[in-house]
Amino acid sequence: MSDWNEKVIRQFRENAGEVEGFGRRLVLLHDRGARSGTEYVHPVAAIRDEDGWLVAASAAGSDHHPAWYRNLLAHPDIELETPDGTVAVHAEDLPRAERDLAWSRFTAMSEGFRSYEAKTTRVIPVLRLTPR
Repeated sequence: MSDWNEKVIRQFRENAGEVEGFGRRLVLLHDRGARSGTEYVHPVAAIRDEDGWLVAASAAGSDHHPAWYRNLLAHPDIELETPDGTVAVHAEDLPRAERDLAWSRFTAMSEGFRSYEAKTTRVIPVLRLTPR
């Protein structure tokens, strides 16, 4: 895990989900490696949606999906740390029309997401995390 991720995770846990530069817009995904089964924790930006959360597999505009995205497709039932506590959730990759609507919420929220979209030719996936 990168030093940056470790710092963010530590801040998240020490400050009830408040992270410098992000406020309370992050969650911590507890995913398992698609092939290895190794457990990981990834801080990602999230938007509350109905009873769940939306997360975008942006990888900062990389031409490749982040590893956690492939992990969630292989093992969609995970634990999610939120600023309000830990929740068992099921991850669903959104179909294109729903994804496009959800993605517009990310680009409206942050210039960063708009710049990520401009850096890559891939369609950035959006997943819904629903409590199970």
